[in-house]
Amino acid sequence: MEEYLPDIYQKSIYTIDYSKLLNRGIKCILFDLDNTIVPPYSSELSQKAKDLFVSLKQKGFKIIIFTNSPKIRLKGFMNYFGVDGVSSACKPFTRKLRKLLNDYGYSVNEVAIVGDQLMTDIKVGNKVGITTILVNPVSEKDFILTKIHRFSERRKMKKLRDHDLFWQGRFYD
Repeated sequence: MEEYLPDIYQKSIYTIDYSKLLNRGIKCILFDLDNTIVPPYSSELSQKAKDLFVSLKQKGFKIIIFTNSPKIRLKGFMNYFGVDGVSSACKPFTRKLRKLLNDYGYSVNEVAIVGDQLMTDIKVGNKVGITTILVNPVSEKDFILTKIHRFSERRKMKKLRDHDLFWQGRFYD
């Protein structure tokens, strides 16, 4: 059950205390794309997210979009935000995340992942041992596979709540 428990839970990517992450030694932040930064099916390029990424890079963070979406979807966001990216990440499988750590030379205690799903983003981060940050989805819409994950996610959240480990809407860092 702990593989689904995020280290940090915040309302959105804009409410995370990034100074605390710096103080913890985090150097690289992986952001999920769909329903974390932008709504699924949207190609809207958010100025607010761009400003956030510029600010985070100025603080010294390496920003990487780490998404299950295909490269054709990711490429425009990478260019607009001026960040690196990994497409078709196959979360919650760890192969691409381990490769990323190796390719960039980061240790697990230097990386955090931010995402909207327990079943993919949080699980892959916990399996590898990096800091995991859950945020609420930015949209009610989901891809079909994500809808299936959300059903399982609700059951996991209930178990976590029953053990007083996690309450949806009770934010913490």
